[in-house]
Amino acid sequence: MKNQARIGLLAGAAILSGLVLTRCQSAEDAAIVTDSTTIDSIREGGELVVLTLESPTTYRKFAETEEGYEIDIVEEFADSLGVKPRYVVMDNVEALIKGIENGRGHIGAAGLTMTEARSARVKFGPAYKNVEEAVVCHQKGPAPTDLDELADVKLTVLAGSSYVETLQRLKADHAGLNWSTRRAGSAMPMLGAVAMRRVECTISDSHLAEYARRLYPDLITPMTVSEDRPLGWIYNGKIGGMDTALEDWFAEQHNNGYLEELDEHWFGYLDEFDYVEVLRFVERVEDRLPEFKTYFQAAAADTEFEWHLLAAQAYQESHWDPDAVSGTGVRGLMMLTLPTAEELGVEDRTDPAQSVEGGAKYLRRLYDRIPDGVQGEDRLWFALAAYNVGMGHIYDARRIAERKGLDKNRWDDLRTVLPLLSRPEYYSTVKHGYARGHEPVRYVRKIRDYYRMLRSNEPV
Repeated sequence: MKNQARIGLLAGAAILSGLVLTRCQSAEDAAIVTDSTTIDSIREGGELVVLTLESPTTYRKFAETEEGYEIDIVEEFADSLGVKPRYVVMDNVEALIKGIENGRGHIGAAGLTMTEARSARVKFGPAYKNVEEAVVCHQKGPAPTDLDELADVKLTVLAGSSYVETLQRLKADHAGLNWSTRRAGSAMPMLGAVAMRRVECTISDSHLAEYARRLYPDLITPMTVSEDRPLGWIYNGKIGGMDTALEDWFAEQHNNGYLEELDEHWFGYLDEFDYVEVLRFVERVEDRLPEFKTYFQAAAADTEFEWHLLAAQAYQESHWDPDAVSGTGVRGLMMLTLPTAEELGVEDRTDPAQSVEGGAKYLRRLYDRIPDGVQGEDRLWFALAAYNVGMGHIYDARRIAERKGLDKNRWDDLRTVLPLLSRPEYYSTVKHGYARGHEPVRYVRKIRDYYRMLRSNEPV
């Protein structure tokens, strides 16, 4: 998975992260797809023009990079063709579909549900993810659980979306269903409006709804209005060989596990939702983080980690309390032990600037000590786990993984092995002995969750 290390490291650390930067521009009037366009001519031109939409799970441009679930897939596909992607951000779904119809892009990658109406206008590539369409409301408002109750709700949905098609189909048997529409790049503005109680309820893809709950913990999803529905890229049917290129490439990515890995990377952490925990985090982003943000940014510049990652780790360690102390004597924002602090030159562990600088340096040392076989973002997860449980136990877990025929260089395999270090039949066979191995697994998972929430809150 070439783009696996996108999370956590600064764009300036391209050597470490394998990050490939791309370009984005506004839509142009001139068509780039003609009757003579083929997959080979795209290769020769060296550029894949991708129409997309701005959304936290699709495409976002930050000062240092562009990122998104769809973007990660696009870059892998473009790399397989030997070309670079150029992103054209469209205003809304209808503009994107018309852009593909009019030949202004080679593909449209924006989490589009495959529907009959869309398929009549443009070609779809193979499905790469299934989602449900969920009704999203505020916890203090209506909570419909069936279509009859939904008919009593003031529903506002994304114009030109598959949600409109779904509601039109359902209305045939439930005449009371009514809704209004708004144009936007994704359902996210409607989700925000529901959170602010400016809109009563909306509909969004299930994964986007769960993502949004990390930003707006008062959102609820009381019902769905569809079964699993496939997402796919769209493309202009004039492009000779594009159908075969997409079919072959997606088949390979399904078979080699890349799409499953990417899905876990972007959405695996969404399975667990704790309302109280997320609400507390959102509140502390506002009332505690501003005091320490410059320290995280300074440490990030020195260590080539993203400041969001360091802030997420510090929250998991101390909830951004510089005076935090544990029963074992670790203390400060980054909860450093006394020996580690002395080794790093930290004189006062309760001083926020010293704690963050020391913690970031320590994480960097661990990152650099991870064996070379561990690549991409797996290397970051290993380093974070070592910060929590100690490098020796990481080495022990790798040995056990190897014995069990698992890949010792992959976090997905190591996280299944680490909890075994609390069982005598395993810890008695390795050098560093007993460890509460479930703790580093939870530690990494929580940091990933906080990291994503911080990134989602960051202005683009």
